[in-house]
Amino acid sequence: MKNKILQFKISLKDTDPPIWRRILVPATYSFWDLHVAIQDSMGWWDYHLHAFRIKWDNSGSGIEIGIPEDGVLDDDSLILPGWDVDIADYFREVGRSCSYEYDFGDGWIHEILLEAIIDREKGHKYPQCIDGEQACPPEDCGGIDGYYELLDVISNPKHEDYEEMLQWLGGKYDPLKFDPQSVKFDNPKKRWRNAFS
Repeated sequence: MKNKILQFKISLKDTDPPIWRRILVPATYSFWDLHVAIQDSMGWWDYHLHAFRIKWDNSGSGIEIGIPEDGVLDDDSLILPGWDVDIADYFREVGRSCSYEYDFGDGWIHEILLEAIIDREKGHKYPQCIDGEQACPPEDCGGIDGYYELLDVISNPKHEDYEEMLQWLGGKYDPLKFDPQSVKFDNPKKRWRNAFS
């Protein structure tokens, strides 16, 4: 899979209209690299913990991949370090999926679906964001429920919290606005060094 590119659709669960992105990443990526690409394509700031949850079968058993902590999770499963696990170890065939949670407080759950395995094109830089819809919810807005409350407030200039919410948002927020061409991808190795050095 060395010269292959994986096409993923990232869908933020429980959003209506759906918030999603379609990205192309090298098959040589680790789960840490994929995490960075998801953060950049969605518009998250990568301030919080994350975990990929992979189920092996219908029994519910599986693994978590992310940033290991001392000790174990409630279900006694260890978190594998994302930088040590290659995405190609799991995403070997089209149709495979896993969940990805960002910010365990707000609980942003995404479905990660492998849509295609394609050949790397010469002259193209990867990763790429090739499609998507809707703006990313603002960080720390309280998860899905908080996000929809925020949208209700900013859609009503007569709401008592309208001015305060706009100020918190930096003056404006358009939930419908997303341009794949505006996505800038960070170098995952540099992000790792900044986070852990």
